[in-house]
Amino acid sequence: MRQFFGGLLLAIGILIMTGSGLCTIVVIGMGLTSTSPGEALTMLALPLIVGGVPFVIGLGMFFVGRALSRDPGGTAK
Repeated sequence: MRQFFGGLLLAIGILIMTGSGLCTIVVIGMGLTSTSPGEALTMLALPLIVGGVPFVIGLGMFFVGRALSRDPGGTAK
């Protein structure tokens, strides 16, 4: 049961990290190409804050799921 929830957390964490990471990269890329370099640096913080928080939550879910799915004794059954 522990391995099931660990795998579930791994999968959800990967999906959250992928979705928020790709969206953040696209928004930053569009911001860099459509504005002047000075304005792009000021606009960089907003996508990192909005997209970074879900990414960190997904990363935490990934590491917790990985820790749960591993065998605590180090021996496979």
